[in-house]
Amino acid sequence: MNIAGIPIWRTVCSLLVLLAFSGRGFAADPSPNIVFLLADDLGYGDLGSYGGTAIRTPNLDRLANEGLRFTQAYSGGPVCTAARSVLMTGLHNGHTVARDNVPHYHTYLHDSDLTLAEVLQKAGYRCGGFGKWSLGDAHTEGRATAQGFDRWFGYLNQDHAHYYYPEYLDDDEQRLELTGNTEAREHYSHDLLTERALDFIRESKDAPFFFYGAYALPHFSARTEDPDGFTVPTTEPYSDRDWDLASKKYAAMVHMLDRDMGKITQLINDLGLRENTLIIFTSDNGGHRTIHERFDTNGPLRGYKRDLTEGGIRVPFIARWPGVVPAGRSSDQVIAFQDMLPTFAQLAGTTIPPDLGGISVLDALKGGSIDNQQRVLYWDYGHCRGNQYAQAVRLGVWKGIRSKKNGDVLELYNLANDLGETTNVADAHPKIVERIGELMDQAFTPDARYQVSTTYRGSARWKRGK
Repeated sequence: MNIAGIPIWRTVCSLLVLLAFSGRGFAADPSPNIVFLLADDLGYGDLGSYGGTAIRTPNLDRLANEGLRFTQAYSGGPVCTAARSVLMTGLHNGHTVARDNVPHYHTYLHDSDLTLAEVLQKAGYRCGGFGKWSLGDAHTEGRATAQGFDRWFGYLNQDHAHYYYPEYLDDDEQRLELTGNTEAREHYSHDLLTERALDFIRESKDAPFFFYGAYALPHFSARTEDPDGFTVPTTEPYSDRDWDLASKKYAAMVHMLDRDMGKITQLINDLGLRENTLIIFTSDNGGHRTIHERFDTNGPLRGYKRDLTEGGIRVPFIARWPGVVPAGRSSDQVIAFQDMLPTFAQLAGTTIPPDLGGISVLDALKGGSIDNQQRVLYWDYGHCRGNQYAQAVRLGVWKGIRSKKNGDVLELYNLANDLGETTNVADAHPKIVERIGELMDQAFTPDARYQVSTTYRGSARWKRGK
């Protein structure tokens, strides 16, 4: 039988192929869209849903009410580049390709590295990234469009992202020149990022897409014209507060971030994608130590960005996917950035790459449990900084930290009853200390770009401390 001279079997096959590539159609369980929203230096306590009271965050609080709020979620590292490298590679901080913010010119991905975007792209996803990349400059093999992203708009260079009125933004393989910012402040980068982000979602609505929104807010600014460290076009809606100017600016930055997360979420709802889109919102590391104490940026956590205490690495983490992720609940499951690649690969229905530092936490996203007691999480920081190098391991409820500046002393904390890491219990648990010390030695893979003093080699070179 023919239709307009075309055999019926060929017509049917063509329709099936179109449906398969659409990611929708008759598929019983279509791959969901994945939206990963990443703030920069937003503290655990900055959001209303995590106890914050000084700054209003209605859109993110609504996202938490409509989804699952994780209380034990961890970044891949205590600084920007390390966190992003762990997120993109699924490898933990001890063996991912970029482990620190310095030296910047070495923290690049290579062609041989497999990224989260590449995994999803090969699974049929359209991948778009907007914001701060930090893993490879323009014209290098580490640039975003060489690492699985069909579109990239924002900052490729780590330092470039410290300017909110830049003279240009990286636009795929080109530049968008912002000549209005040369002599004046005409184009606030965050607004441009959000405009492009919304366009990408509209353009991608008919097929599975991965949207990575790596926003720079509320990271400090490098502009000398803003000696208080923050650049923002207006301090509204906090202009009338009896606060110092830096506090007003920081609150306004968080407000803008919350406002535009609301725009993204609302667009997804309006396009009819709500039921088939996983939205995750988190931060790349803990809040900065210079944030005014009125904000209590890290809440009950000790320390700040660049620290391996909980205040440097535990982050807010909200997930929404109606009908799959339970609404209005909290989860104490331990998850981390290295878990995103295997989790998203599972969601996309593709093979999870071997030898990763993370695991699929899809069961946790669905409100279930994973084996928290057997999970081992590792971080280090301070490569190339002499006596600043430190390591941390979480093993079940136990958290161990040792640093060169403290004489290789390994401190131990029980996070189940000491969230603020106030009491070192190393003397009472020598076997736990020994095990964590061994895990630290095993987790760090030597790398010529991240040479560390041999003080940290071998289990015999650490000692239990008070």
